[in-house]
Amino acid sequence: MTLEGILPILKPKGMTSHDVVAKARRHLGIKRIGHTGTLDPEVTGVLPLCIGRATRMVEYIQDLPKEYVATMVFGLATDTEDMSGTVLEERDHVALEKDRVLQVIDSFRGEISQVPPMYSAVKVDGKRLYELARAGVEVERKAREVTIYEIEIMELDLEKRHPEIRFRVLCSKGTYIRTLCVDIGKALGVPAVMKELIRSSSGKIGLQACVKLEDLPRLREENQLDRHIIAADQAVDHLPAVTLNEQFAVFALQGRKVRIFEAPLVSRGDQGLDTPAEDGGLYRIYGPSNLFIGLFQWNYDERLLVPVKVFS
Repeated sequence: MTLEGILPILKPKGMTSHDVVAKARRHLGIKRIGHTGTLDPEVTGVLPLCIGRATRMVEYIQDLPKEYVATMVFGLATDTEDMSGTVLEERDHVALEKDRVLQVIDSFRGEISQVPPMYSAVKVDGKRLYELARAGVEVERKAREVTIYEIEIMELDLEKRHPEIRFRVLCSKGTYIRTLCVDIGKALGVPAVMKELIRSSSGKIGLQACVKLEDLPRLREENQLDRHIIAADQAVDHLPAVTLNEQFAVFALQGRKVRIFEAPLVSRGDQGLDTPAEDGGLYRIYGPSNLFIGLFQWNYDERLLVPVKVFS
């Protein structure tokens, strides 16, 4: 059986995302595997692996919003912005008012500006920031705009000497939760670090869909892996769909541009609505019998569906 699609892995603590990919390659006997968004070694949770031709979907899946459950601690500051780093500051006792904490956390909803931490994989002049940080070099980093779609407190313990908060956050690609914790602390006037982080979902893929890395050999031997594979087109079902007739589908399957004089009708998932395609939009293209052909872009001026990724 040839495996192809998205396999969600429950990433364990202590491994890099690259380590997970390397182990999956060995367990599955497949070289063409890629992940859809780096998780730090101490972070656990959803890590979708793209297998076979589905690796061509990585860029579209990793652009989807991510959900995390984080625990942060007030009264401490480290050089890594989490508990793995060297302590730079510690306050003996931190007193926080619940209403003020709720107000500050709520203020982080929407578009915010973040400066990437020095211990991150961002490149500056060709070098990773964490490489510079390990060499004791700190450089100026440009702020980035990210979006916090949702943020809510799950647990609040302000009676501790170093108060802790557990919260859930739904955010855009590129959001550093470590930095979010530090910035929340700054807004409250106290140092803060991230204590623990779990990625609870990547796009629509949640923890319940994940497979443990150590279970892969058994699932492979029992021919049960296909039960956990998500089809490549379903992993990007946030993109609207266009169904072509047999003639146009043949052209699309050949990787050719498809000229359609009227804007093709687009189905937008559960809404059940058919609307004309928008100029420049990216669409999932299907042929008869719901055959997934690939991703195409609609060019209104030339009346063309232009191939971007052809699968079938």
